[in-house]
Amino acid sequence: MSEISSRTAGTTAEQADLISARDGDDTAFTRLVEPLRRELHAHCYRMLGSVHDADDALQDALLRAWRGLARFEGRSSLRSWLYAVATRTCLDTVGARGRRALPVDLGPSSDRAVVGDPPLTDVAWLGPYPDAGLAGGPADPHARYEQREAVELAFVAALQHLPGNQRAALLLFEVLGFSAAEIAAAMDTSVASVNSALQRARVIVTERIPSPTQQQTLRRIDDARVREIVAGYSSALERGDADALVALLTEDVTWSMPPLAHWYHGIEAVTDFAARIPLTGCGNWRHLPTGANGQAAVGSYLWNDDAGTHLGWSINVLTLRGERISEITSFLDPGLLVSFGLPASLP
Repeated sequence: MSEISSRTAGTTAEQADLISARDGDDTAFTRLVEPLRRELHAHCYRMLGSVHDADDALQDALLRAWRGLARFEGRSSLRSWLYAVATRTCLDTVGARGRRALPVDLGPSSDRAVVGDPPLTDVAWLGPYPDAGLAGGPADPHARYEQREAVELAFVAALQHLPGNQRAALLLFEVLGFSAAEIAAAMDTSVASVNSALQRARVIVTERIPSPTQQQTLRRIDDARVREIVAGYSSALERGDADALVALLTEDVTWSMPPLAHWYHGIEAVTDFAARIPLTGCGNWRHLPTGANGQAAVGSYLWNDDAGTHLGWSINVLTLRGERISEITSFLDPGLLVSFGLPASLP
């Protein structure tokens, strides 16, 4: 489809692998799909808002593609055909499970710290995406959003408010540069339906994503300054220094912690929460910088007396406005740190 639909052939080696794969050679099929795995995985994450769901969807999509390879006639590129298969697989998942949420989707913010906030286990939560999994992929001149911009937390969260067909149409058109006709063929619908879905999707997404985007913001800030902000955030928590933390925040800052329902909005509420819980009520912290959703992020580790070490606690995605932090989204899941290539514990 799109920028790749005009190239139906590929290299001689690719053609040979395609012939072998159609004859049942799974090793040849692996060679064909391996270069595309990362970008297809990122597409599944954008559709589903969860790395775990993306893992399952990609595995299912590649199995469907393997079993249905004989139906690939080569009129478009293999890459575009695989995107169509992956999109339909994700739509099945969206239809079965619905959308993923952040605490801000569930109710109003809290004015004061809520101690003992229990995790909600009956909510499908949005999750972060490791920057290491992002692949640039061939840029399409017709795509509106660049690959990293299209995985930013605000963008992926906004997508979750769209029905599956609108979500798919927007990603295929605005991120991957597919034409409306190609999307209609991939989704087995009409061009008119695709255009209608695009129109409705753009309205909702535009209302929910900030301007400028994080990629635009980060390009305006020197990389060294971004590292200073991340280091300052980490140091303030480790030292229990409320003043140093507050100095890094915007007046309208938000802090949310899925799977906890309560979240905080505004410098007064966030300061009260920070002073009463992470800065004084949790214990000793350690941090490692990382990258998530194309944004600055930090892996947090909390001291555990029984283990005698700092154990992984959360991935904190930082959204910047200018040179201050406007949003902190702390994903409280120790298992995430390993998936981000970080150690499970620190001394």
